[in-house]
Amino acid sequence: MDASEEPTGCPARGTCPVFLAMSSGTVRYAPSGPDPSLERNLEEEPWGTDSPPQPDEGLPPPCTAVPWKTVGPCKGHRESPGALVEGSAGQEAQGEEGPAAAPLDVSRLRSSSMEIREKGSEFLKEELHKAQKELKLKDEECERLCRVREQLEQELEELTASLFEEAHKMVREANMKQAASEKQLKEARGKVDTTLFAEFQAWRASPTLDKTSPFLDRVYREDVSPCLDFTMQELSALVRAAVEDNTLTIEPVVSQTPPAGKVAEAQCRSAKTCALSGLARTCRHRIRLGDSESLYYISPSSRARITAVCNFFTYIRYIQQGLVRQDVEPMFWEVMRLRKEMSLAKLGFFPQEA
Repeated sequence: MDASEEPTGCPARGTCPVFLAMSSGTVRYAPSGPDPSLERNLEEEPWGTDSPPQPDEGLPPPCTAVPWKTVGPCKGHRESPGALVEGSAGQEAQGEEGPAAAPLDVSRLRSSSMEIREKGSEFLKEELHKAQKELKLKDEECERLCRVREQLEQELEELTASLFEEAHKMVREANMKQAASEKQLKEARGKVDTTLFAEFQAWRASPTLDKTSPFLDRVYREDVSPCLDFTMQELSALVRAAVEDNTLTIEPVVSQTPPAGKVAEAQCRSAKTCALSGLARTCRHRIRLGDSESLYYISPSSRARITAVCNFFTYIRYIQQGLVRQDVEPMFWEVMRLRKEMSLAKLGFFPQEA
């Protein structure tokens, strides 16, 4: 066969990477349909299948003729043979392992997703249960506080009502007492001795402790002297002078074990005999006259008489010193009350605690 009659083929089949890859069997090509131009080339005699490629030595043997889909000139192809080999190997590995690995990964993902959903659902249920429980406790606490508040409000209303009622009651009683006092005062004014009141008014205009005053002269004659007139006249005069001078002291007898001896016997006898009346009485008080060291034991009756006179003179001194801030009539009625106490004590009426 002449050189001009050699079969046509790839002009760079010795150096073309596609040709090398297909010759080594790493690349397979399955065309979707024959190309008319390729069919015409294929109808021609293939590249000498009986002779290996000449340009380079050590290359793999030529592959059999494979129909090409679209093959352009290999001159412009810039990829290396290694890239084609790796790409084809990767595609081949993906094609072999992909279908088996994909269902396994999907099933694992599905199972893990379901497990996560179940755990999340359980966690949410627990949190919801806790929240509901706490909300229930808070509702119960709110209800309890509401009941306590209602109870307190009710008690406050009742207390306020009772206080208002008690206040109105006290006001009514005070008004009634005031009306009764005014009525008694009017009645007493109608019954009062005008002479006594006139004498007290005159003394009130210039208060003094001089006995020459008609008012004090009457009180001395009718109340003070009879009240301090005891059996022991000498001691009675000393007592009256001490009362007028405000130097008399009355002190209770302290119950204690008396000392042994004659002094103790004398004190026991004196504690059982009134020094003013001379009667055998249990003496719970004793008097001291001025700065004297002598002490005189007195009975409860004698003490009541002395106390009544001392109370009268104390009030008279308060009026004289300007310590009583009242009208004339209230002062007069207080003086009359103190005179009444002296009269009762003179007759032997006195409180039991005296």
